[in-house]
Amino acid sequence: MTKTTSETHAKPVNLRIREDVRVLIDRAAKMRGKTRSEFMIDAAYRAAEDTLLDQALIKVDPESYQHYLGILDAPPSGEGFARLMNAPKPWQD
Repeated sequence: MTKTTSETHAKPVNLRIREDVRVLIDRAAKMRGKTRSEFMIDAAYRAAEDTLLDQALIKVDPESYQHYLGILDAPPSGEGFARLMNAPKPWQD
């Protein structure tokens, strides 16, 4: 399916922001080599994606769900787990 021109054409969005926020955004955009608009669109896009991904709902049948709960309730074990738990911790030097 081909998108029509109106679906792909950029539409304006007007924002009112404090001067100090605009200055901060401009500094960050310049460091990234982007315009203010590009920087703000990228940041808003990432925030929107993160929000939607955090709300993902996964539906499974009751049998699969019980299997999943069983795995969560089973204590971890094995050589790899023991080695991981006994490894030196860099924050405890």
